[in-house]
Amino acid sequence: MRIRCYTDLSRLQTFEERFEYLRLNGVVGRDTFGFDRIFNQRFYTSPEWRRVRDAVIVRDNGCDLGVIGHEIYGQRIIIHHLNPFRLEDLEKRADILLDPEFLITTIHSTHNAIHYGDESQILTGPIVRTRNDTCPWRR
Repeated sequence: MRIRCYTDLSRLQTFEERFEYLRLNGVVGRDTFGFDRIFNQRFYTSPEWRRVRDAVIVRDNGCDLGVIGHEIYGQRIIIHHLNPFRLEDLEKRADILLDPEFLITTIHSTHNAIHYGDESQILTGPIVRTRNDTCPWRR
């Protein structure tokens, strides 16, 4: 398995290129932490995680995958680990967990698309509205 890093990711200019770089093609329903999920949930509420999380959001300008033009509004921001980690990494506080070089800002739908390879979940941009398009009886 290759180690993904922000330095390499930042060289890719488009959202699509960055998505392809990050795509994991995982399987929906496959346990990552199983009954040990409490350990990663504790980690995600720790003060050190919150500090790193805030720094990554600022670095990425609050944009999905750090791509200008994909600003995140009205959705929960997720910080994605570029490389999957295991319980052992949490137990020993591996560098991969808190180093911004291995983190990127994203949203829930993009995060799921990265993990499960489903591009249909990716938001492609604002919907172009037309007059009365939400009122079919006025057409």
